[in-house]
Amino acid sequence: MLRVLATVFAGLAGLAFGSFLNVCLSRWPAGESVVAPRSHCRACGRTLAWWENIPVLSWLALRGRCRTCHVAISWRYPLVELAVGALWASAAWRPFTALPFLTTERALGMMAFYWILVALAVLDAEHLWLPDLITLPAIVLGIGWRFGLIAVTHRALSFPPYDWNDAKDAGEYLLAILAAAGLILLIRWIYWLIRRREGIGLGDAKLMALLAAWLGLPGALLAFVLGVVLGALVALVLLAVPRRGSEPWALAKLPLGTFLCIGGIVSALWGPAILDAYLRYSGLQ
Repeated sequence: MLRVLATVFAGLAGLAFGSFLNVCLSRWPAGESVVAPRSHCRACGRTLAWWENIPVLSWLALRGRCRTCHVAISWRYPLVELAVGALWASAAWRPFTALPFLTTERALGMMAFYWILVALAVLDAEHLWLPDLITLPAIVLGIGWRFGLIAVTHRALSFPPYDWNDAKDAGEYLLAILAAAGLILLIRWIYWLIRRREGIGLGDAKLMALLAAWLGLPGALLAFVLGVVLGALVALVLLAVPRRGSEPWALAKLPLGTFLCIGGIVSALWGPAILDAYLRYSGLQ
């Protein structure tokens, strides 16, 4: 019963934090404060009533339009709120250990991780922007979170788990973070040699380091593979659809960071099962 209540509470909190994230995602790129002024329609400027700020329900009640100027309200708003709410509920529902305090610390860490990935996914999708203000602190936070849990359990939160008996294991973990970032830098360098222009931003390298800090190298590599596959599928669909305008889809920039974030979420949720299935069906296990 306590687990159910914790899951419901986490889901509702996720909806609220998802609503606040929407405010940040709308105002950060414009250089506006996320505190003032109060929530308002970005088309007509009218301050929203309290009932227009209820996550998801307000969007449905308004039928996705401002009740004053009738400008469409982006689908991003309910989708972000639902995504954060569902991910936070998942983090609270999944038991990790018999130690309640450790379960809470892990759940809170994963909630922060999911919130960060949703934010980065939307920012890259809408603005091709992975700000250092998010990625760099998130890397430090992920390292601190993992070492904090390891200090209590003496176990590494990666898959497959292994004992951290000395500084060598800690060094390997930190090198794994650098290796994850180095993978993107290597691809970036090879692309530049071939095309003589940048194809991948440095923000994607920092994002890979972030994923490795939170998920370990196996989890980050799985997120990379999933992200690349998803990006390739989206690219194929776009190439098959005629585009209006002067620039063809072949020259359009796709948000790799968004696909990596989605891969990171999938890796965090089902990574061990996916890797175990791969090793089993490939005959490597």
